[in-house]
Amino acid sequence: MNERVLSDIEVLIIEDDSRIAEINRRFIEKVDGFTVCAIATNEFEAKLQLDVLRPPLVVLDVYFPDTDGLTLLSFIKQHYPGTDVIMLTAAKEAETVVQAVRAGVFDFIVKPLIFERLRATLEEYARFRRQITTWQEEQSTVEQSEIDSLLQSVGTGRMAGNGVGELWAKGIDKVTCDKVLDLLNRRGEVTTGTVGIELGMSRSTARRYLEYLVESGDAHHDQVYGTVGRPERIYRRQRRDS
Repeated sequence: MNERVLSDIEVLIIEDDSRIAEINRRFIEKVDGFTVCAIATNEFEAKLQLDVLRPPLVVLDVYFPDTDGLTLLSFIKQHYPGTDVIMLTAAKEAETVVQAVRAGVFDFIVKPLIFERLRATLEEYARFRRQITTWQEEQSTVEQSEIDSLLQSVGTGRMAGNGVGELWAKGIDKVTCDKVLDLLNRRGEVTTGTVGIELGMSRSTARRYLEYLVESGDAHHDQVYGTVGRPERIYRRQRRDS
């Protein structure tokens, strides 16, 4: 077996709070196969360490005094395409999450950090890294089933491009999601009930896909209060500026 596959995956932590960075380091190094190669607490240190170390994985915060994590994420993706990023942050703004996911983060974890959540993500990442290493070193072509397996191993999904419906999360099937999105685009607005009837799925399944479209920026929802009973959530297609 190739020795490079067996070696620890080096992680660069970019976090402005040195105390939190140290906690993150201890958590990461509790997971077999991972080691922290450096900690950067500001933009200058982050760019220096990226240039010197070229780490395969970065654990990145959003809030910094001199920059922001989304700017650093864009910089990493532009200049170090072989480096993957896990966002680990207190940021919960929907737009921040959507921008990070669309930019290609491997996962987005919200503080306070739960170790089991981090470990699950790192173990998924290790499997992902082993698979792409095998492809690059041993295979010139891959089968559809292998591609599907690789994409399903990723915590939040991988971007296949910049269009609608190209980000796939666990529990979200592309074909089904396309059907829900098509129905929404044709009708303009739907409820979980109408999606369930039209596409032959349960209301809970319909809700999961509709909420996914909201998270990905392809839909938004409003609460409509009727005269009787609980309020109904209406999902509407997201109008985009041309």
